[in-house]
Amino acid sequence: MALTADLSRTALRLTSRISPSLAVSAALPAFRRPHTSARPRPEEEAVMRAARRETVSVAGRDVVVFRWGNGERPVLFLHGWMFRTSRFVPLISALTERGYSPVAFDAPGHGESSDGETSILQYGDMARRLAPDDGHYEAVVGHSVGGLASFWAVREEVTATRLITLAPMPGYTHLVDSFCTGAGLTGRAKAVLRTRIEQDLFAGVPNIWERFSATYQPARLTLPILVVHDEDDDMIPVAHARRIADTYGSQADLLITQGLGHRRILADPRVIEAVLDFVSATDPVR
Repeated sequence: MALTADLSRTALRLTSRISPSLAVSAALPAFRRPHTSARPRPEEEAVMRAARRETVSVAGRDVVVFRWGNGERPVLFLHGWMFRTSRFVPLISALTERGYSPVAFDAPGHGESSDGETSILQYGDMARRLAPDDGHYEAVVGHSVGGLASFWAVREEVTATRLITLAPMPGYTHLVDSFCTGAGLTGRAKAVLRTRIEQDLFAGVPNIWERFSATYQPARLTLPILVVHDEDDDMIPVAHARRIADTYGSQADLLITQGLGHRRILADPRVIEAVLDFVSATDPVR
């Protein structure tokens, strides 16, 4: 499998030098339709079975929704690219025990939802559709791309008392650059890919490279924000988290961990306790 992936990257790297458009056409389906075959871990299964499930249609695809609690004090969870709701189980359990009502979904191509294209617009749409009648969440929690989507959702789709972002992706540009690196797209192929994304995925949506950023129009977000990132994150450098926290100044708390990387940060007891304290705090900023 690794050899096959290496050969594919080499082929795309060579093709991108000769024919950028051909290379992008070959790589774009993988960007538009992420898919992960990872299943819930044994320690996640009991909590996932306890969820109330429903299926909603998003752009013609079935999206599985999960709810816990009695509906009071709702907390929205937004998972990352190639992740799934079940990875939030430690946080979901802790918040449910505290009387909150977590709600989450597996985006198309992820977890239990059907295969299909996924974009940040769908995250915003689902945040709005799953919100209570007043459109307000007690908190929104996002990881990685879901962390980026949480800024977008609270800025333009819903309101929340608090925002928690774990190992956040700083902007859509970072996602595209990371994909190009992994796929082997180089040189002019990157510019071609950006154009195709604008035309195919976000037709009619203006300023996507500016709007889909964690630091876009910061004055529009007045709620307290908790940014958590690990120094050893090999997918998103911790410097991005520091920049996000600096952008929001005194309304943002920054927690830097060590040795957790991009994934284990979701289950670390210290991180869970920090999130619980932040969500339940009486003061806007601690």
